[in-house]
Amino acid sequence: MEVNFLPELIEQLTESTSVALARSIERKAITTPLSNHDIATTYVHQGSGGTPILLLHGFDSSVLEFRRLLPLLAEANDTWAVDLLGFGFTDRITGIGFSPTAIKTHLYYFWKTLIQTPVILVGASMGGAAAIDFTLTYPEAVKNLVLIDSAGASSSAMGRFMFPPLGYLATEFLRNPKVRDRISRTAYKNQSLATVDAQLCAALHLKMPNWNQALIAFTKSGGYSSFKNIAQIKQPTLILWGQCDRILGIADAEKFKQAIAHSKLIWIKDCGHVPHLEKPQITAQHILEFRNQTPFAMSSGTP
Repeated sequence: MEVNFLPELIEQLTESTSVALARSIERKAITTPLSNHDIATTYVHQGSGGTPILLLHGFDSSVLEFRRLLPLLAEANDTWAVDLLGFGFTDRITGIGFSPTAIKTHLYYFWKTLIQTPVILVGASMGGAAAIDFTLTYPEAVKNLVLIDSAGASSSAMGRFMFPPLGYLATEFLRNPKVRDRISRTAYKNQSLATVDAQLCAALHLKMPNWNQALIAFTKSGGYSSFKNIAQIKQPTLILWGQCDRILGIADAEKFKQAIAHSKLIWIKDCGHVPHLEKPQITAQHILEFRNQTPFAMSSGTP
C-alpha cells in the first residue's frame, strides 16, 4: 500500500473492506490557529454528488472504523471520514491541548480547507459528541446531523482517572490486546464480528507517535460530558441506536430524541454499540434516505 505514513502492521489487514479503506487513506497539512505548524491530518474521500457526508469516529479509534459503512455511502454520495485531532493517524503535535475545543477547531479548518460546503455530519459514539459540539459551534457548516449510539447525553467520569502516573497506566491498560478484544466483543451483539482483522483495525493507531500522551491530555481536559444546550440544535437530526448497546445502554437514545426538536429515532434491531460495523447496509440505507430531510418534514412526521 502507498501509505508510508501508516504503521507497517497495516499490511496484515485481511478483510477486503479494511484493505480497501486503508489504501484510500490520504494525508493533508491543515493550517489552524492551534499551532504554528500545520497538522498532517488523515482522511478518506470517496464518491461524488449530493450533500457531502462527513463521518466522525469514536473514542480511541480511527477512520478504519468506517471500513464497512463508507463505501456503501460513497456508492451514492460524496463521502468523507477524518481522524479527529489526537486520534487515529492524524499527527499529534507537541504543545497542542487535545481537548474538545481543539478537536472542533481542527475539524472546522479541515472542513474549511477541503469541503467548504454544509455537510451531513455523522458521529458514532464519542464522534457523536464531537458532532454535537461542532454543530452547536459552527451551525453554518452542518446541514443535517446523524448520531449513531452517541455520547453526549450523560457525563463521563473517565477523565478523573487519567492523571500521572495513572494516566500512563490507564493507556497501557487500553493498549493490552486482551482488554481491547474484550471491549470489541462488548461493542458487538454478534461477537463473531470481533475478528482478528477487527482487532487490528482498532489498534493500528496505537503505533503512532505520542498516542498515549494525547489520550491522557484529552481525558485530563474532561473530554465530552452532557450538553446542556443541545436543544439549540436546529438541524434535522437522525438518531440511530443499536437495541442491544452494552456500552452506553439505550436510555440516552430517548434523551436525544426529546432534547432535539427536529429529530427522528430509529432502533437498529439485533445490534450492539456499532451499527456502522455490525449492520452497515441498514445504517447506510437510513443515512441515505435522510439526506434531503428538512426541519419542516421532521416536525410534520414525514419519514
